[in-house]
Amino acid sequence: MARQDTKLESIGAEFLVLGQLLIHRIVSYKTYTNMPGYDLVATHPENNTSARIQVKSRWRTGAPGFLINNFNCDFVVVVKLNRGKKDGTGETKDPEYFVFPTADLKSIPRTEGWGRIDFRNIPDLDSYRNRWDMIADFLAPTLVG
Repeated sequence: MARQDTKLESIGAEFLVLGQLLIHRIVSYKTYTNMPGYDLVATHPENNTSARIQVKSRWRTGAPGFLINNFNCDFVVVVKLNRGKKDGTGETKDPEYFVFPTADLKSIPRTEGWGRIDFRNIPDLDSYRNRWDMIADFLAPTLVG
């Protein structure tokens, strides 16, 4: 079976993440030139801080993992698009979002050659679901003392 072309869906995933950031009041922009390692930039203009965000998407419902080979970013947001199966069957569901600090992903074993991280290898995966607050905190850390 030929490899499925999901270019439009991956661009759509970037816009889905951009929309989530904006509705969580995180000022963000899509990079329209190819920036190796990241797709979006979140900012906090008053603090003059920014976060580079790489978006990874999985088209298929129940995808076991995602490919990543470039960690030149501050966060990786994985979007499970949940569009069913390649053959047109399978359950479709609403997208799911997982927000990972890049440092957390670097310690996860990846498949040799492909660079795939399996979701089952991420400890407490659900604790990363919809964690837009981690990006907000990164941009505007609370001052202690």
